[in-house]
Amino acid sequence: MSTLEGLVRAAQGLAEGRGSAATPRAAAAADEAEVARQLQICNACRYCEGFCAVFPAMTRRLDFPSADVHYLANLCHSCGACLHACQYAPPHEFAVNVPQAMARVRARTYEHYAWPAAFGAAYRHNGPVLAMALAAGLALFLVLVVAMQGTVAALWRHPGAGSFYALFPHNLMVWMFAPVFAFALLAICIGVARFWREVAPGAAPAGQQGAAVAEAVHDALRLKYLDGGHGEGCNNEDDAWTLARRRFHHLTFYGFVLCFAATSVATLYHYGLGWVAPYPWAFSWMGLPKLLGTLGGLGLLAGPVGLAWLHRRRHPLHGDAAQRPMDLGFIALLFMLGGSGLALALWRDSAGLPLLLCAHLGAVMAFFATMPYGKFAHGVYRGAALLKWAVEKRQPSRLTLGAE
Repeated sequence: MSTLEGLVRAAQGLAEGRGSAATPRAAAAADEAEVARQLQICNACRYCEGFCAVFPAMTRRLDFPSADVHYLANLCHSCGACLHACQYAPPHEFAVNVPQAMARVRARTYEHYAWPAAFGAAYRHNGPVLAMALAAGLALFLVLVVAMQGTVAALWRHPGAGSFYALFPHNLMVWMFAPVFAFALLAICIGVARFWREVAPGAAPAGQQGAAVAEAVHDALRLKYLDGGHGEGCNNEDDAWTLARRRFHHLTFYGFVLCFAATSVATLYHYGLGWVAPYPWAFSWMGLPKLLGTLGGLGLLAGPVGLAWLHRRRHPLHGDAAQRPMDLGFIALLFMLGGSGLALALWRDSAGLPLLLCAHLGAVMAFFATMPYGKFAHGVYRGAALLKWAVEKRQPSRLTLGAE
């Protein structure tokens, strides 16, 4: 049997195995084997070596065990450049589609490293899980308003000039949100620690550890690998380059960061300086939480709208169709966070304040509860993969060591 026939039959067998896999474990093994098959072909071709970090990292390996597949899948930013450049992409019989194969493994990665392990199944049912979390969060705060105010009419009663705490005392909100956020943070940290132990990057050479960390942070914050490897952007619906995906990701990410900064500053004001909300619209220290929150809310409106638009237009071969509910659900939740927060700021003196506050707090609670078990995780695992690459590229290649 020729090498060509062997590769084609392997591709067909893996596709059949994935489609008929009886268990998630068998499906995960089939997905990982498919990535390994495609990377063997890419390793022989190397046409895409300059596109992103995946390909130079790939060339440091001759085979691709599970840990390396997980690492490379999370290093991939799914920009689509390699798909449109590949001479072996579908309909070629080699059927090389690195972005799609990597996307499937990434989702399996999140489930594999999830903590507690039983919660990993939430990735496979993320759409319903997200909807239930949002509905439960909203219902919780609606019920609390009625219970604390004594009547359904409280939802439409003006409690005072922007008085959030007339509805929900500050300490009550802290005791409700802090445990959920702490659990989410713990679950993410444990999951990423498991991933880090398995990919085992070792240490950067002496004196280069700080440079490796700085490079990884720099590449993550500027989304370096959404530039297609040449600075003109990645692909979306066809083989044309566009920077739109990178820009909308930046709006979303930095919008979220600014909103988090607004909450952090307000917490410092409340506990450290005794300055109690609501804070004024002013270009002053007192107005800093409001300014940061407004800019962040605008980013969380514009970014998710742009990402949803690009997602709807994206080439079907770029990603895994099974993950569309998770992707679009996360985008919708981010939009609701930004939109409800801005609406609350604009109409805090209106009779609709109780309902707006319930909607915003319900969205925040749903976001915290699903952070470790939804699309949010991709940023954390991708950051860890970027750090491994920054460390690994400073080490001698295993192939060089083997030759010696």
